Amino acid sequence: MPQNKHIDYSVLELAVVGQDIPHTQVFKNTVEVARKAEEFGYKRFWLAEHHNMVSIASSATTVLMSHVAARTERIRIGSGGIMLPNHSPLIVAEQFGTLGSLYPGRIDMGLGRAPGTDQVTAHAIRSDRMNSVFKFPHEIDEIRRYFKNKIPSTKVRATVAEGVEVPMYVLGSSTDSAHVAAEKGLPYVFASHFAPAQLFDAMEIYYQKFQPSNYLDEPYSIAGINVTAAETNEEAERLSTSSLKMMVGVLTGNLDYLQKPVEMNDELRAVRDNPALQRMLKYAFVGDRETLRSKTEEFIKNTGVDEVIVASHIYDQEDRIRSFEIFSEIMKDINN
Repeated sequence: MPQNKHIDYSVLELAVVGQDIPHTQVFKNTVEVARKAEEFGYKRFWLAEHHNMVSIASSATTVLMSHVAARTERIRIGSGGIMLPNHSPLIVAEQFGTLGSLYPGRIDMGLGRAPGTDQVTAHAIRSDRMNSVFKFPHEIDEIRRYFKNKIPSTKVRATVAEGVEVPMYVLGSSTDSAHVAAEKGLPYVFASHFAPAQLFDAMEIYYQKFQPSNYLDEPYSIAGINVTAAETNEEAERLSTSSLKMMVGVLTGNLDYLQKPVEMNDELRAVRDNPALQRMLKYAFVGDRETLRSKTEEFIKNTGVDEVIVASHIYDQEDRIRSFEIFSEIMKDINN
């Protein structure tokens, strides 16, 4: 099915920690995936901020961004995202200003206001974070001022950020974030890969209320999907059992390392068909090329997004890279 517009495709990476895989290897795997994504034509490689989760190693997000950017050449490296209530706007500006100077034209700053963890851990990160949650729109403006400021007499400056070009993106999983992105004229990224419930309402708000800005003339939207691609539907289903178990852990609070895949069985199918998990995994696409192309085209048509960003939680590194390669081939076909 031909598309009216070119649809970019990107990677959302959580540096997932698999069973019996040490962090040193996880970080090497992350770099390898980024390099392959660059080779396969992905536009961005974004790293997500999560804390106190044994299965996720991207908690020091900007540190890992710099590590990946230094080992790639063209692909944009970004945060998907930095959870702003966990951080001072000044520090965020300094970190991203530094990254923007080190890797000119390649750094994206995605900002969200969810904690990226449980409430106890969120309190340990920043005890006054709830005040910052309510100030999220204002703190976005504060970061932008640090990047734009060039007045020496300003009492508080992020001098390493001043004049540096680092595009900003508003992340969200609800309609609240859509209002913020629209009012500020910023690109909008929706977390439909794990929280799809308000996707269409949020996109409608964003497009209807978008105000052109110095940053963006027209609205630009990105939405997340989960992808497990393989040569056959049966093999993709087998590989997806690792992600399925991880998502169950998220829902039940029993977080564990990403497990090795097993053959799909009746017990796992019953778990997969649980209504709560079905709602969460509405846009988890599992299958061969034909299956994934059909689901991806339908998703793009129904949402009208400008870009898709793909998460993929597959245990074996070779299988994960192959999944990203297959999806890139599908997107190239869709765009032709």
